[in-house]
Amino acid sequence: MKRALISVSDKTGVADFAKGLVANGFEIISTGGTLNHLREAGVDCISIEDYTGFPEILEGRVKTLHPKVHGGLLSKRDNEGHVSELKANDISYIDLVCVNLYPFAETLAKDGVTHEEIIENIDIGGPSMLRSAAKNYKFVTVVTEKEDYPKIIKELEENGETSLETRQRLAGKVFNKTAQYDGLIASYFNSINGENEKLTLTYTLEDELRYGENPHQKAAFYVSDEEVSYSLKDCVQLHGKKMSYNNIQDASAALDILQEFDETVCVGLKHMNPCGVATGKTVFDAWTRAFEADPVSIFGGIVAINGTVDKQTAEKMHEIFLEIILAYDYEDEALEILEKKKNVRIYKIPKKTNKNPKLIKSVRGGILVQDYDDSVYDKLETVTETKVSQEDLKDLEFAYKIVKHVKSNAILLAKDGQTVGVGAGQMNRVGAAEIAFKQAGDKAKGCVLASDAFFPFRDSVDEAAKHDIKAIIQPGGSIRDQESIDACNENGISMVFTGMRHFKH
Repeated sequence: MKRALISVSDKTGVADFAKGLVANGFEIISTGGTLNHLREAGVDCISIEDYTGFPEILEGRVKTLHPKVHGGLLSKRDNEGHVSELKANDISYIDLVCVNLYPFAETLAKDGVTHEEIIENIDIGGPSMLRSAAKNYKFVTVVTEKEDYPKIIKELEENGETSLETRQRLAGKVFNKTAQYDGLIASYFNSINGENEKLTLTYTLEDELRYGENPHQKAAFYVSDEEVSYSLKDCVQLHGKKMSYNNIQDASAALDILQEFDETVCVGLKHMNPCGVATGKTVFDAWTRAFEADPVSIFGGIVAINGTVDKQTAEKMHEIFLEIILAYDYEDEALEILEKKKNVRIYKIPKKTNKNPKLIKSVRGGILVQDYDDSVYDKLETVTETKVSQEDLKDLEFAYKIVKHVKSNAILLAKDGQTVGVGAGQMNRVGAAEIAFKQAGDKAKGCVLASDAFFPFRDSVDEAAKHDIKAIIQPGGSIRDQESIDACNENGISMVFTGMRHFKH
């Protein structure tokens, strides 16, 4: 008689799995809640206490940590010494282990969870059994995911046992899973102890991508267990092709900008930079103004809206080629219109929570880790003779929320809650300004200007004066700040310092 030890937190499908094992000649050993669940489903089981001859103790903290369990899992069945030791100690083989772990990640994410509850959801016996079984995969089948239940039963029915290849593959899953589990626990303790000597990051494969930034580069999308606002992993795809590497980057960048706003806003984005952003009284109004901000660049771009797309908006979106549309929701008629284009990717996004991630960037031989840039400014200090009007202040704040998401060096022009010109990713700041002014053309007159970092020289302000800019927002902090202030005073431009830089490399 073969033996299977089953002890799971997630009991989905486990009763049918156990019945399949019994039908293929297995005796079932089980623990606690799993035992009760299986018996209620009509599965004949042996309790772990009856099997080991030792009771569960310490509120269930100790139940499977026993030589009759681990000896039965770890013994080499082609080793005469192991076989004789098992006989001498009345230990039987355990041929299959089915375990999924205490829900540590889910517990950690709960609102109001206590430290004591978190600690009690650190599984000890489960990982120990999984690792023992996985180490001895030559003889033992180890199951951690319910998706594998049907495959295992099928192999048993067809061959009477699982193949060595299957057992090796399942063992690999175990060590990935326990490494991830321990990594989450280590991260929790590091966070409460304020330690950062070691950083353990765990991600789960979400999708194999066709290629990376370019067709010759292999790529994949992995997701974190961390709860993050506006995370792509929590978005629901309603229509369209699979996302590419560049699509994922662009969509995430659009959601980063959306995160800045509570009022209705539409973000148009291309190649990680906003091409048109606008607020509006309605979703249609916001879309129209964002489109009008740059009707050329938005072609083939990404659109993100923190509202529900209606029929009127969908009809206008349908007139141009868009790669991705992200919104809180879609009216039925709107979705029908947008779905007429086979390839457009349509996503429903969750409401924002202001839970922002650490930002991680790979470099050769290592990674850089920093806090998410979730602030806008430290202060708003008017440093010029000309004071800022309330109307201009509103536009300055709007522009500064967006320029922080533009690749540095960055200059952004805005008016009435609408971007007018964007200069991105230049090696000098006046070059970025010139691009923004060229894009804006005559619309630059009366606009406000936002700079992601200070002006090293007055040349950008002089350029702004040529285009009748009304007000400027920048962090300040240059040794030549006074030159920029003087340039503003000479031209009747108001300027505020924020005390907070927003480089984006």
